[in-house]
This record gives sequence, structure tokens and C-alpha cells, in this order.
Amino acid sequence: MTPFILEVDAIEVSSWVSRYLWPFFRIAGFLMVMPLIGSRLVPQRIRILLALLIAILVTPMLPPMPHTDGLSVETMVISAQQLLIGIAFAFMLEMLMQVMILAGQLIAMQTGLGMALTIDPGHGINVAVVAQWFLIFANLLFINLNGHLVALEIVIDSFYAIPVGFDGLSSDTLFKMVGYAQWMFASALVLSLPALTVMLVVNIAFGVMARLAPQLNIFAVGFPVTMMLGLVILWLSFTGFGDEFYELLQEMLQFMRSM
Repeated sequence: MTPFILEVDAIEVSSWVSRYLWPFFRIAGFLMVMPLIGSRLVPQRIRILLALLIAILVTPMLPPMPHTDGLSVETMVISAQQLLIGIAFAFMLEMLMQVMILAGQLIAMQTGLGMALTIDPGHGINVAVVAQWFLIFANLLFINLNGHLVALEIVIDSFYAIPVGFDGLSSDTLFKMVGYAQWMFASALVLSLPALTVMLVVNIAFGVMARLAPQLNIFAVGFPVTMMLGLVILWLSFTGFGDEFYELLQEMLQFMRSM
């Protein structure tokens, strides 16, 4: 009885590797930067294992991959291309989260709450407590609305719109991504505009009082009043942030689909 010998040549091994390797790179690039999962709160091993598991599950449903040599320059260029595509998709979601952080920073600076700083464990930087509160709220809404699943679905669908190869994102798409920086600042200003308007009126009132009663120390009286009024404004304006974030999320996911 002859023993069973499994013969596998280098071409078959290269096809197996390329079949799963390039989807893994694009998904890993996406998970490496996307909000919450791409932060420091999730270890790198968990992200790599999650990307590998997703790649193994979705690869049978993807179109055929190009066959190249394992150690060729073409393979390295295509791998880098897939990483950049995944990072580009996740970068747009991260830009959405920065809208909430900017809005919180603007409100905190105008209401006198900007002195209360805390360390953001996800990014390792000092941010205002209000901005950190907004970021936690946005992350919870993002998970509750299944935004991470929809974004992952968009990345998987991108293998049909942007096949694996040397052709990546078009120049028009890259220019639109850069233009969304303006959208980020404009959206943050719109979210914080009610609080900024009220604080502007309050500061004008304090200025009038300072002119009418010069002997009154406006700085000693106005600072605690501004801070307490800022907390009330923050409480009143925060009720509509959920709907605003939902609209911003829909707009961003629609742009990601157009990529």
C-alpha cells in the first residue's frame, strides 16, 4: 500500500496566499484607523486577528484576485495599495468623529469649561471634558446605529468597485476627501452654533454692564455666571445632537459608497 503524498507546487501556494492576502490588507488597513476599533483601547493583535477572520469569511464571495509572484515588486505595490484604500475609508469615519470633538472644543472654550482637561485614552492626548463627552456619545451612537457594520459592508463592496490591482482611488475621489476637511469644520460650527450664539449675547450683556457700572468687577462676577449658563446651554442643546449625528453619519456613509 503506497502512502498518500500531497504535492503542492509554488504556483498553488502563491494563488492561495494572494487570494486571502490582499483582502486581508485592505480590511486590516480599515480596522487599523476606524473609530473605536482602531484606537489604543483595542490591542493590535485583536485587530489583526479580526481582520484575518473577516478576510477568511468574505474572500469566497469576492471577485478573482490577480496572480503575481510572492516576493515580486508588483505584490508589494498591490499590498501597499490595498492598505491605503482601507485607511482612506476609515479616515472618513475618523473625520466624522472629529466633528464631535471640534464641536465640544468650541463650546468648552466659549463657556469657560475648556480648563477642565482629561486624557483621551483612545488617542493619548489632552482634550476638554466636553469634547470627550461628545466623543463617547458619538461612539455609542455609532455602534448603536450599526455604523461599523455598514462601513465594513462598504469596504467589502469596494472590492467590486475598486478591484485589487494597481488602480486605486481616483484623483477626483482624493480631492473630494481633502474637501471634506471643510465639511468637518462647517459641521462642527453648525453643531456648536446655538451655544456660541447664546454666549455671544451674554458677553455683549457683560460688556454693556461694564460700561454702565465701571465699579462692578465683571470678571469676578461674569466667569461663574458664564460657566453655569454654559452648563445649562450644553444640557439644552445636547438633546438634538443625536439627530444631527445621524444625518452626518448618513452623509458620510453615502460618500464612502460613492468612493
